[in-house]
Amino acid sequence: MSEYPVSDDVRLQPPGSPEIEIAARTRTLVIGPYPTRNAAPPASGAAQAQNLRSTAARLDEAAGLAAAIDLDVVQALPLNLQRIRPATYLGKGRVDELAGLIKAEEIGLVVMDCALSPVQQRNLEKAWGVKVIDRTGLILEIFGRRASTREGTLQVEHAHLAYQRSRLVRSWTHLERQRGGFGFLGGPGETQIEADRRMIQERMTRIERELETVTRTRGLHRRSRARVPYPIVALVGYTNAGKSTLFNALTKADVLAENMLFATLDPTARATRMPHGETVILSDTVGFISDLPTMLIAAFRATLEDVIEADILLHVRDVAHPDTQAQAEDVGQVLDELGIRSHADRIIEVWNKADLLDEAERTRLLNLSVKDGEGGRHDRDSAAPVLVSAVTGEGLPALTSRIEARLARSRSAFAVVLPPEDGAQLHWLYENAEVLDRREEVNGTVHLAIRVAPEKEARFLHRFPGARTLHRTG
Repeated sequence: MSEYPVSDDVRLQPPGSPEIEIAARTRTLVIGPYPTRNAAPPASGAAQAQNLRSTAARLDEAAGLAAAIDLDVVQALPLNLQRIRPATYLGKGRVDELAGLIKAEEIGLVVMDCALSPVQQRNLEKAWGVKVIDRTGLILEIFGRRASTREGTLQVEHAHLAYQRSRLVRSWTHLERQRGGFGFLGGPGETQIEADRRMIQERMTRIERELETVTRTRGLHRRSRARVPYPIVALVGYTNAGKSTLFNALTKADVLAENMLFATLDPTARATRMPHGETVILSDTVGFISDLPTMLIAAFRATLEDVIEADILLHVRDVAHPDTQAQAEDVGQVLDELGIRSHADRIIEVWNKADLLDEAERTRLLNLSVKDGEGGRHDRDSAAPVLVSAVTGEGLPALTSRIEARLARSRSAFAVVLPPEDGAQLHWLYENAEVLDRREEVNGTVHLAIRVAPEKEARFLHRFPGARTLHRTG
């Protein structure tokens, strides 16, 4: 019989008490306990998607998550599991073997790249004498440190409370005693665990009310944008795919863009002008990751509202990463949960980090992607991806050309002739339409080919009743 209990003697910190701060530079051991192929199949689609990855890539990602909050990763150790033990996740021999390593290396924190039950977490902490966190706890820790806006902070707290609440069930045995009937909260016979569960729920309800207020404010902002309508182009992709670097390259902004997982958590939006004059709102979003905790998917849905409502999604992929296809599947799964995958005509795949490819692979991918880097229009209806380097700028003209071509599907084109003295009308066209072509006669008469968004077409035709239709949508 195992010396580790499966449902007893689990003591976690009560709600409201300070969290144990994971200090920067803590000596950390990252363990990847991955079931072998002949082990019991995973229950969730997320786990199945993760199995597409190599063990080395999965372990490297786990170490990257730990490094993202400045932990000193002493070693990243893969373990092949034939069976998951209910008490400690690992077998007793493994637990004892790792105890020696932890002591010898003076490890202060163990990160388990899996989902641990409260019982498993506590038993491992008792066996090893150090703090243990699982993948979900590590991601929550990262999100808690990175969120900077009021909305992001509330969402992280809500997700953390949901995680904490799930760990109250049959695990806090020191809370099983009954409370008396004193005070304003808790009636006679209410156990401490019930009281703590209620306290967590009350705090979550308050946060949800605050989030509703924040969401309404964001809705007002979106409606105000709709009054001066610009298309929304949202960047999505696996964490560390280079979305923020691409965002900066396209908008000339200065959003945090570092080679780390989850460098961006709070959504950022900027207006930027396309080469032919069209103004778009570019939105940078939180990166996706395999096995993203379900409470975070729900909590961060509000930050992904721009993604849900976007006219175009730029799915940014790190094509230099060995598991780029598996990462793309994870992103697709989250988009499915947001109800976006069915609108695949809105998605443009952006193959980023071309500068990190060797010449043979770069040539191969370039042959599969859009090769028109001069802003031509022959690829208008193509579904081919766009190979770019957000760092060097390679492929960005082809990308902006593709964005314009995709937007053009819902826009009509017209020919306009202006007398040389009509500068006001010319200025209006440059401010409110895409100028596709411009020619001037010797006498100064200007011939323009322009494209107009549907919501501005009526105003355009009112100002330019003599415009000739070149292309009509619908």
